[in-house]
Amino acid sequence: MKKIAAHTLGCKVNQYDTQAMLELFRKAGYTVVPMCEDADVYLINTCTVTGVGDKKSFQLIRKNRREHPGSRLIICGCMAQQRGEELLSFGADLIIGTQNRGRVVELLRQAEEEGRPLCATSPLRENTPYEPLSISTQADHTRAVLKIQEGCRNRCTYCIIPAVRGPIRSRTTEDIREEVRRLAAAGFREVVLTGIHLSSYGKDFTPASSLLDAIRAVGETEEILRIRLGSLEPMIATEAFAAELGKMEKICPQFHLALQSGSDTVLARMKRQYNTAQYMRAVENLRLVFPQAAFTTDILTGFPGESEEEFAETVEMIRKVGFARIHVFPYSARPDTPAAVMPGQLSAAVKEERARKLIAIGNDVASGYLRSWIGRESVILPEEQVNGCWEGYTPEYIRVRMEPGSRCSSGIPAAIRLTAVDSRVMRGKII
Repeated sequence: MKKIAAHTLGCKVNQYDTQAMLELFRKAGYTVVPMCEDADVYLINTCTVTGVGDKKSFQLIRKNRREHPGSRLIICGCMAQQRGEELLSFGADLIIGTQNRGRVVELLRQAEEEGRPLCATSPLRENTPYEPLSISTQADHTRAVLKIQEGCRNRCTYCIIPAVRGPIRSRTTEDIREEVRRLAAAGFREVVLTGIHLSSYGKDFTPASSLLDAIRAVGETEEILRIRLGSLEPMIATEAFAAELGKMEKICPQFHLALQSGSDTVLARMKRQYNTAQYMRAVENLRLVFPQAAFTTDILTGFPGESEEEFAETVEMIRKVGFARIHVFPYSARPDTPAAVMPGQLSAAVKEERARKLIAIGNDVASGYLRSWIGRESVILPEEQVNGCWEGYTPEYIRVRMEPGSRCSSGIPAAIRLTAVDSRVMRGKII
């Protein structure tokens, strides 16, 4: 029996795509093994959102060819879509980019039969349909990622994603329902909705649909206890949107609202579709319905022309929101994007220093959020035992380590009281 191993770089969408392709290989008779083992086929799902993503992708490709020269190599994902046939020179047998993933087994067989490498990337046009990938199992035993949307129509000046992921395409609610039922039957109790631009879900339908429709479709499956949302654009969080979420008992009050910068002038240069006042209004709309909600975000620091004053505005914004977690990225120029040729490009040293400062500030603010939960009650879904103690997450995505001897079962909700903060993990006890 042939073996396949896979490695995923980048976002949850990439993780989903990898799992879907591995299921296709399983159905074709392959055994999935860890990347560290010998395999007949290796699949690398690449990322090109940042320069670091490119670097890691190239490093992994070179390492694989050096260590497994006789195996087949499939390169897919965003960097593969961008660079196409260029990657054949790295020893790949198949390049498929961000389309044709559902044909991955067939295309690899074609490359083998023809005895030559194959670049099967497809152009992404306005009429490109949603590719019907699906999964029925994942590595996690309680939480499943569910991809419901692809592509982005925004044109942020720093972002290469519209070029490598194409226009917005949404998955039908019936298709969503079917996969959720399969995931529930496999034992999953929490579903994380993800997409390249999740807030655009349904805008490509006639008549138009919305993310709320997708959420409701997931919630129809009784066995699913929690619905968690992936990254959202701030402008979706209107009073009406927040009110509708408040009617859904399964919604987890953890909201990843993309910020990127806390400076209005930087946001304008980025061509983001909101300013800081609108962002704060979105936070307030959600907090009115979910008072203890956790807010997480991405920060892109060192954008061309970012002054010390603009950087200070971002610091102030982080503290003002009181994020539960932030992900910080130093800006890196992406080819063929407007920001790459903007004046005022900052040095790597400045960008790295600002990133370090923001990470430290973010950690401090996140600790404050966790401390606000001491003495409060919540519910966790136990996931695993670590050193004899059960661990799991609250709806706000707070990781909790239970007292030794706590009676828990994987995937069965447990009412708890949060008692202390231990680094980024909270302590809890059964109530």
